[in-house]
Amino acid sequence: MNTRVQFTAPGVAELVHTELPVCGPDRLLVRAIASLISPGTERAFLLGLENTARNYPMGAGYSMVAEVVEVGAEVSGWAEGDRLAVPIEHQRIAAVHPQHCTPVPDDLASEQACFFFMAAIALQGVRKARIELGEGVATLGAGIIGLLAMQWAKLNGAVPALTLDVDDTRLELARELGADAALQMQGDYLDRIAALCDGGKPQVVVDATGHPAAVTSAFDVIGHHGRLVLLGSTRGNTPDVNFYRDVHKTGLTLIGAHNSVRPAADSSPGYWTIADDHRLVLRCLAAGRLRVAGLATHRFAWEDAPAAYAELTTWNPETLGLILNWAD
Repeated sequence: MNTRVQFTAPGVAELVHTELPVCGPDRLLVRAIASLISPGTERAFLLGLENTARNYPMGAGYSMVAEVVEVGAEVSGWAEGDRLAVPIEHQRIAAVHPQHCTPVPDDLASEQACFFFMAAIALQGVRKARIELGEGVATLGAGIIGLLAMQWAKLNGAVPALTLDVDDTRLELARELGADAALQMQGDYLDRIAALCDGGKPQVVVDATGHPAAVTSAFDVIGHHGRLVLLGSTRGNTPDVNFYRDVHKTGLTLIGAHNSVRPAADSSPGYWTIADDHRLVLRCLAAGRLRVAGLATHRFAWEDAPAAYAELTTWNPETLGLILNWAD
């Protein structure tokens, strides 16, 4: 029998047993090694928050590292034992399309590689901002997406690369991962931002919080003619926006950066395919250019997946990535 994780009701995650999949001639049969639970998106779907499907039961997860156990007769370029990254639900065994799979470099640990999908989400948002060398970039939120977005902004030439949050533990992690400054969003933080930006404001703000209130805070942070990237999936409405004052008069550009807004084929500047971004993410992780140290705060055996999701039902700022270990 196979085992997969499903959300069966609001707040309830269960292990569900199904028949083993068959490896078709154009498929790879893979066995899970490690998969990453997203504390943002998966929590939202688990709890049925705003802007989610609320269609139970539903599969859970989308970021797995697995090992090839069988190669379909029509498939080339893969062999048994190869490791790959594949955006599928949490499950022990799966039959997958080879075009959805990306080889994992030999020198990259599976626990690091399973951040590939969230890193690609952050990357496509930063790409859309079209950051120029020397522009200031402030990332709102020091969760996984925000910490990855800050690193991508810095790799793209952000000076300074700032992280803003309300939690000291997450801000300290931002500093460890290379933020030029990590600031509490309270008190005189706008003055401190100005001092770091030569008296001005960042040209780019990336909202990675998913909180409606953060969008209004972003209007205070960003400079005239700036670009505001809505990278976090906002759950709820923002009723107090003065579009004349905050957008029209300041020449602000709002950029919607949902991961689904990608080209189906052929990458172009600012808009890369998911496959191209997955390859780049894994190369950058293997080379140490992108770091995920500290982003995995909890680890569970796959049998304890319900307990992993129970950890998410109560919001805890110290909870970041939760990894399911599927190795026997």
